[in-house]
Amino acid sequence: MVAKLWKKVLFVILIIACLFNIVNKLVHKASLEQELQSSAEYIQEQRIQNGVQN
Repeated sequence: MVAKLWKKVLFVILIIACLFNIVNKLVHKASLEQELQSSAEYIQEQRIQNGVQN
């Protein structure tokens, strides 16, 4: 009896944690434009450090 109750309680906590994680990722998601800009800047810096132009 107690085991079934704990199982249900932990299952509800697991679902709430998963939903919280998903919502948190959606809220703090960086825009695609920012991701592309930072990637382009990183690649450009790496090329400059390696002495490759273009």
